[in-house]
Amino acid sequence: MRSKVTLVLLFLNVALFFFIFYFERDWKIEHASQEARRRVFGPEAANIRTLDVAGTTPGSGFSLERRGESWFITRPVEWPANNAAVSRITNELQFLGDTTSFSTRDLEKNGQKLADYGLEQPKMTLTFTSGDESSPSLKTTILRIGDTTKVGDHLYILSPDGEKIHVVDRSLVDSLSTPFEQLRSDVIFSIQVFEARSLNLQTAAPSSVRVRLDRDASRWLFRTPVNARAGKNATELAINALDALRVKSFVLQNPPATAPETAPLLRVTLEGNNRLETLFVGAASGSDNDYLAQLDGRRAIFIVNIPPSLMATLRNAADELRDRHVLDFDPSSVTSIALSALNQPELELQRLEPAAGSHETGWQIVRRGGAQGSQTLAADAAAVQRLLEQLETLSALRFQSDAPTNADIEDWGFNRPEREIALTLAGTPATQVTLQIGLPTKRENVAYARIAGLPSVYAVEPDILRETSASPLAWRERLLSALPAAARITSVTLANAADNTVIYSRKLADGETWDGALATETAPRREAITTILAQLRNLRAASFVQDGFPDKVFAAGEVRSWKYRLDATVSLPGGAGPPQVNMMTLWLAERTGGAEQLAGSKEFGAVFAIEQPLLDALFALTQP
Repeated sequence: MRSKVTLVLLFLNVALFFFIFYFERDWKIEHASQEARRRVFGPEAANIRTLDVAGTTPGSGFSLERRGESWFITRPVEWPANNAAVSRITNELQFLGDTTSFSTRDLEKNGQKLADYGLEQPKMTLTFTSGDESSPSLKTTILRIGDTTKVGDHLYILSPDGEKIHVVDRSLVDSLSTPFEQLRSDVIFSIQVFEARSLNLQTAAPSSVRVRLDRDASRWLFRTPVNARAGKNATELAINALDALRVKSFVLQNPPATAPETAPLLRVTLEGNNRLETLFVGAASGSDNDYLAQLDGRRAIFIVNIPPSLMATLRNAADELRDRHVLDFDPSSVTSIALSALNQPELELQRLEPAAGSHETGWQIVRRGGAQGSQTLAADAAAVQRLLEQLETLSALRFQSDAPTNADIEDWGFNRPEREIALTLAGTPATQVTLQIGLPTKRENVAYARIAGLPSVYAVEPDILRETSASPLAWRERLLSALPAAARITSVTLANAADNTVIYSRKLADGETWDGALATETAPRREAITTILAQLRNLRAASFVQDGFPDKVFAAGEVRSWKYRLDATVSLPGGAGPPQVNMMTLWLAERTGGAEQLAGSKEFGAVFAIEQPLLDALFALTQP
C-alpha cells in the first residue's frame, strides 16, 4: 500500500516539474516579449553620451554631456551636473514604455493630424546621442513630446522615425523638467582634505600676499611667505570649510563688467593627486558674505556665501594658519635639558636610564663649574615633566617678526638672552634645539623668544622665564626622606630653639604604639601629632630656598634666628642584633604666612618650605 502512494507522489512531482519547466518558461518568454514590444527605445538608449532638451520659450531647456563617468551641463552654463538627476533622466529613457501606440499613417484616414496631439509644434524636443566613447560617430535620436492625454496622467510622444505615436507615463517629462538648481551640482571644491597636498592663497593688490602650504607626511608647512610650520588642525579645518562651500546661484543675466578671474579679491588653489582646483573670489554681491566667484577654466560666474570667519582666515592665512607652538619636539625623546641664565653657571638636567623591570625614568641635576667641578643631585621628575609640558605648549601670542634687523635683535635682548634652554633629542645622530628668551616688557607684558639659528621671533607669555629657572633649587628632588615600612619613630620633641624649652615631647615605651600613646591627648593635639609623624615618614619640601644649613635664615624680608627645633628618633631593625637608632632634626623658622614656614636641615643640607599639612600641625602645637 505504501509503495503505491510513494509511486503516485513521485509521478505527481515529475508532472509538476515538467509543467513548470515548459509552461512557466513560455510565460516568461511571452512576458519579456511584451515588455520589449512596449519599449519606445532599443539599444540606442543604453549608452547615452549627450542630451539636449529644448522648449518652446526662449532660454528654456538644457544640454548635457557625458565625460568619462561624470556628466556636465554645457547649456545654459558650463558646469558639472548632479549625476543623480541625470541618472533619473537616462533611466526614464532606457525603460520608457508605452501603454498604447498607433501609427501616424492612420491619422489622415481618421481625419486627424499631428497637431491634434501637440506634435506638430512639440512643447519639448529631446535629442540625444549614443554609442561608445571611442566611436568616430554617434547615433542621434530625436524625440518630440506633445500634449497630455485627456484621461489619465499620460502624454503623447512621436517616435524618432515618425512612424508611431506612443502614449507614455508623464514621469518622462517630469524628469526632463527638473529645475536647473537641482540639475546642477552645487559643489565648488571636490578635493577633500585627505587628498589635498597643497593650499595656495593670493590676496588682491596692493598687498598681493602669496601664501603656500604643503603637506609633509602628517604635517603642514609654509613655503611662502616664510618657511615655518603650519597648524595642522587650523589648516585642515580651513580646507574642510572650503570643501563645504556651495554655489548659491549662477549669474545667467547681466554679468558683471569685470569677471572674478580677471580681478579677484582672493585666489584660492587646492592641489590634490595630479589635479588642482582654483577659485577666484570677486566683489561682494548684495547680501552679507555673498561674493561673485568663478572657477579656473570655466566661464560660469556664480555667487557663493563665504562665512566671515573663513574669509578672515584666508585673507590672513600667514598668521591664522601658522602653528603657534614655538617648539616642535616629542617630550619622550628629550635626553637632557641645559638651562642657562645671565651670570649663572649652566645647569643640566639629564634623563636616567630606567631601572630593571621599570618603564619610569628618573632625572638628575648636573651643575658644572666651580671649584668642586661637576656636581650631581637627584632631580624632581614631576617638576622636569612639567617643564617639558610647558616647553611643548609654549605658544606665540603674536608673530613678532620673521626678518628682524640687528637693532631688533639687540632691543629684544637676544645678544645676551635672559634664558637659553637647549634640548638634546635622542636619535642617530642626536639633535639639539635651543630656545632663547630675550627681554620681558612691562608695557606689553610679553617676553620675546626664538629658536637659535632661525630668524623668526615670537612674543610669548613672560611666565616662561620663571618656569625655566637655572637654579638647582628649582629642580631638586622634593622628597627628602622616605622611611622604610619597618622603621619606627619612637619619640618626637618640639622645643624652642633659643632656650630649648620643650613645647611637646612624647616617647614610646617598649611595645607601645602611637595610637595608645596618644589616646589621652585632646583630639586637636592627637591629630596634629599623627600628621607630624606621617610627614616625617615621607618628608617633602614644598620648595627649596637655599643650599646648606645657615645659623640664621632670611624669611619675610629679614634675617631671622631659628624659632623651633623638631627632633624625632627613628629605629631601624638590625636583624639579629639591636636596632639602629638615628636622630632626625629639623630647624623651623617662625611662620611668615598662611602657607609659608621655612625649615632647615644639616642632614639634607638645605633650607626649604615645608608642605601645608606639616605647617598646620606645627601651628596647632605651638599656639596656646
